[in-house]
Amino acid sequence: MTTSDTTAERLPIELRTEALESILVERGIVDPSLMDKFIKMYEQDVGPMNGAKVVAHAWADPDYKARLLEDGTGSIAELGFKGPQGEHIVVLENTPSVHNVVVCTLCSCYPWPVLGLPPGWYKDPAYRSRMVRDPRALLAEMGLELGDDIELRVWDSSSEVRYMVLPERPAGTEGMSEEDLASLVTRDAMVGVAKVAAP
Repeated sequence: MTTSDTTAERLPIELRTEALESILVERGIVDPSLMDKFIKMYEQDVGPMNGAKVVAHAWADPDYKARLLEDGTGSIAELGFKGPQGEHIVVLENTPSVHNVVVCTLCSCYPWPVLGLPPGWYKDPAYRSRMVRDPRALLAEMGLELGDDIELRVWDSSSEVRYMVLPERPAGTEGMSEEDLASLVTRDAMVGVAKVAAP
């Protein structure tokens, strides 16, 4: 057992994070007001709610949807969502016959401006390896059963290209406002590990 293993077992990650932050602040390496600004930004301004607005707008506007599938980064920026980790976003459309799902096998590359920070399971080595080796079974364990007649495509995000899924619009949503449509869209549906449920 290494020293780091012993420390990891003794102290929860929250305490280790706080200790690291304290040291960086004490040494003048990190400005605490800047850290507070980043935390506030990711709590209030950046996250899956942005991606949900993109999806709802694409569902409501066929011209925007076409531009989104052609140029993800540029079309997402049209709605004001851009920034770090959002420079090269490719949007993949799910259809009744094709289902896309995203993984990052090397680490946790993720389109921050539209999905926020990645969830813990996205960074888990088990998800990263099994989504490549046995995606249909893993999706079923996560609650998404796909028929054998549906083509399943797994996309590996990287620092060069980050993927976002445009989920299928559920039945029964005709006539809904974009705001109401956006409220249906989940982070998991935009990663491809779930579908958007009908209202």
